[in-house]
Amino acid sequence: MSKIDPNSPSDAELANALIDEEQQADDQIIGRAFKLSITVAIALAVLAGVVWLVANQAPEPEVVEEAAAPTVQTLAEADEFEPPAIRFTDITEAAGIDFTHSNGAYGERLLPETMGGGVAFFDYDNDGDQDLLLIDSGQWPWRDGDQGEAVLYQNDGSGQFQRVENSGLSNLDMYATGVAVADIDGDGFRDVFISAVGENRMLRNIDGSHFEDITEAMGLAGSDQAWSTSSIFFDADNDGDLDLFVCNYVEWSPEIDRAVDFRLTGIGRAYGPPTDYAGTFSYLFRNDGDRFTDVSAESGVQVSNPATGLPAGKSLAVLALDVDSDGWTDLVVANDTVRNFFFRNLGDGQFEEVGMASGLAFDNTGNATGAMGMDAATFDQSNELAIAVGNFANEMTSFYVSPRQRTMFSDRAVVSGIGPGSRQALSFGLFFFDVDLDGHLDLLQTNGHVEDEINVVQPSQNYQQPTQLFYNCAGRCARQFAQVPLQATGDLARPVVGRGASYADIDGDGDLDVLITQVNRRPLLLRNEQQSTHHWLRVEVEGTAPNRDAIGATVVLQAGEHKQVRTIAPTRSYQSQVELPITFGLGPRGEAVNLTITWPDGRSTQLTDIEVDQQLRVPYPN
Repeated sequence: MSKIDPNSPSDAELANALIDEEQQADDQIIGRAFKLSITVAIALAVLAGVVWLVANQAPEPEVVEEAAAPTVQTLAEADEFEPPAIRFTDITEAAGIDFTHSNGAYGERLLPETMGGGVAFFDYDNDGDQDLLLIDSGQWPWRDGDQGEAVLYQNDGSGQFQRVENSGLSNLDMYATGVAVADIDGDGFRDVFISAVGENRMLRNIDGSHFEDITEAMGLAGSDQAWSTSSIFFDADNDGDLDLFVCNYVEWSPEIDRAVDFRLTGIGRAYGPPTDYAGTFSYLFRNDGDRFTDVSAESGVQVSNPATGLPAGKSLAVLALDVDSDGWTDLVVANDTVRNFFFRNLGDGQFEEVGMASGLAFDNTGNATGAMGMDAATFDQSNELAIAVGNFANEMTSFYVSPRQRTMFSDRAVVSGIGPGSRQALSFGLFFFDVDLDGHLDLLQTNGHVEDEINVVQPSQNYQQPTQLFYNCAGRCARQFAQVPLQATGDLARPVVGRGASYADIDGDGDLDVLITQVNRRPLLLRNEQQSTHHWLRVEVEGTAPNRDAIGATVVLQAGEHKQVRTIAPTRSYQSQVELPITFGLGPRGEAVNLTITWPDGRSTQLTDIEVDQQLRVPYPN
């Protein structure tokens, strides 16, 4: 974009005008929802009055015992619901994490410097606990200094970490961005794929002690001109091995960035939005055993703008899940400022993009959003599939919901309770997890602006922003979620320049701890200090080669009438990976539970009377 005409409105004025329009639209939606709730309440009151009149007109009413108090809360009681305090403690330094992210910024304000690095929790040495991998961008290749690297920390089982020296992950000579983890060759050790601005890297795990670069040998280098972000391993063609999808963001180079020359009044040259950059095609690589083959063009994952024929995607996050339960794994891709994609798997690795037809392309106002991080979950009892997408400042977090075995979604950001509280934040990494082990999935999203001087032109915005926790009320509040007050979350509420976010039980106490990455800052490793006495069960499934971690398997837990559904899918959030074991919260239920595991090949394993408060490993049936 060229420099702004001095006689035209300033960027700040235009931005504020757009914000006002978005806020008015959001307020209208909230207003309509409020009016609808009042109408429903009045209708219920009238109906109750009619029932009362009919009952009292009976000539000789029977004598009955006193009725039990109703179990359903009134609307007023629900509105007064306060989520419990759930505190997190920053243990980064105490746990031995000495990593500090570097974005290579030197004053020129190049767009990739704003996007941060990912994180992965995974057991690299097969000792049963969750180790930690952090991604650093480092210096730009045309400047002096260290290039990007992945820093590996070994967990001793108690939540104490030690940096692993000479792991083969340092000095990778790349501007690293994100990470995906999977055992791609079925040897029992999890390998690492690192995305970057420029060529990506595939690192093979050698006996749980060292990694070697096999990028060229496996055909995964990609283009040295691409900007890759999130990536995911999944079985696209149901042949048993793991294929790889890589999100690519915008067409970028230092020369393009300088030509765009985005500026803000009061700041000068600034970090701009992706709207002035061309889109790109993402990659799909088919696993052929001894190497990967690029099948992007023939598979249907390259989406073009019908008006121009140019690439339509600006992809930052991806999920792999069987949306319609037809046995083929689909892909959902979050795009920044352009419509989101839903790639429905037609079989044998062929995909059809149906985002607009499914309702996933746009938000509840019909607009494309600045989509960043993403996660999905099946909610118990309702059996509905929800997909949450963190968006730009002054855009609500999207909360798309669809009944299982359907592909029609609606954005319930407002009625879910997440929308109003998330609108002002600029959100990146987010994920569903059961923060207090009560058996209901909550939502965490980490926030932080892309422009470090944004407060100069938008006083309502700050570069550092607190991470938010939305508590699943499970019918106890007027909406599905209620935001936990910042003062009740401890160090989780500390303002950060949040980007990647992940979780794992790092200390073996059953609840899930959190790590948040930042731009040009150290990460925050946050120990979960929840004080409930709730029971839990952690389940680790063990598949067979070539998919030894059974990625794509579904685990269903039944505890009395309460059912929970999870899928083995560690790629979540933004450029990041969560741990592989699944944690089920059980609340006060201490009785034994039943499990049903549906393996990636369709076979089923049923386990009954499983004792709780343990980590259970379930092998593939012989």
